Amino acid sequence: MQLDAEAFEQLVVDELDRLPDDMVDGLDNVVFVVEDRPEDGSLDLLGLYEGTALTERDRYGFGEMPDRIVLYREPLLAVAETEDELRDEVHVTLVHEIAHYYGIDDDRLHELGWA
Repeated sequence: MQLDAEAFEQLVVDELDRLPDDMVDGLDNVVFVVEDRPEDGSLDLLGLYEGTALTERDRYGFGEMPDRIVLYREPLLAVAETEDELRDEVHVTLVHEIAHYYGIDDDRLHELGWA
């Protein structure tokens, strides 16, 4: 599937807007970023949460750099054949990475069908 960077970012924004309010209202000091690929250049990783999960925060507060949720454009495009499939993959990736922010690990996400 082909989609330029600007159109892909708009699709991500649209999918963020479609997430339930109770999922996104609790996000604090988090930025969403779109990058072409992970640093290793692979197409294996669709997204990444970089930060300190809520369940692990102790003295987290003012002056902290924001946590980051990164979506990788090229790997996501590689797994989708249609725009509907791409939207589904972006949605699942957003839910998966936001869950890490809330302290939900990959094993639990797998049990819930989000991994």
